Amino acid sequence: MSQQDSQVWFITGSSRGLGRALVNAALAAGDRVVATARRPESLAEDFAAYGDRVLPLALDVTSADAARAAVEAAVAHFGRIDVLVNNAGYANVSPIETTDDDDFRAQFETNFWGVYHVTKAALPTLRRQGAGTVVQFSSVGGRVGGSPGIASYQAAKFAVDGFSRVLAAETAPFGVRVMVVEPSGFATDWAGASMTVHAVPDAYEATVGAMNRLMRQNTAGAAGDPDRAAEIVVRTVHGGDVPGHLLLGVNAVTMALDYSRRQLAEATAWEEVSRSADFGEPYPVRLPTGKPE
Repeated sequence: MSQQDSQVWFITGSSRGLGRALVNAALAAGDRVVATARRPESLAEDFAAYGDRVLPLALDVTSADAARAAVEAAVAHFGRIDVLVNNAGYANVSPIETTDDDDFRAQFETNFWGVYHVTKAALPTLRRQGAGTVVQFSSVGGRVGGSPGIASYQAAKFAVDGFSRVLAAETAPFGVRVMVVEPSGFATDWAGASMTVHAVPDAYEATVGAMNRLMRQNTAGAAGDPDRAAEIVVRTVHGGDVPGHLLLGVNAVTMALDYSRRQLAEATAWEEVSRSADFGEPYPVRLPTGKPE
């Protein structure tokens, strides 16, 4: 593949996990990569064999100025950005009741505002090009929710999904595609070195404590292969049309389908009650629980 035919990827959180796997997969496909991380020193050494096909850049995604500078450096080096991947993120564990406010905000700064800053910085380039793909790494928890102990992380992922749906509607006329990736558990250090587990009070042992043990003390390890996931994302981007949401992993598919079925059943059960809120609709109506209206 010639450089003219190859695509330029801009990937946040490239130093480990799915981000690093994506750098490898994109390079293996013959593409070029802007690999960003808070401390990119190791990236320059690890990918030195690829020469100028890789541009390692320092980037703190919580800084709008840093995001703009990184995008400018990427365009100055490669001339364009074809695929923007917002992958940087982390989660800490603690119940909502006892979570430190600063910790909750700090997670949200990376997991949502980081996506906002980097996306916004890249939009003028994508719009001028009249083409591009934005890949937002979320989580199946960002669709299903309800995982005790990681409220900030999941709230941010729900926000990323809402943000990305609007982004897709606004940028479609410019030829920009948006895909939200929703993985389940993968064999990365997301639940390892990247995660701080705060003290879990006894009252939350059955919920937050149980979730913590499930994530961090499962001797079988996570089922997801990050290299396969990265290859799937690269193949999907290269393949033409991209889905609005891409589930990755057996658990992700199972949880999402179960959630959608329960959503549909609940909406159907409460349909008459919901419709009755409008002028002109029959009112009052009986609640589906059989209690008097």
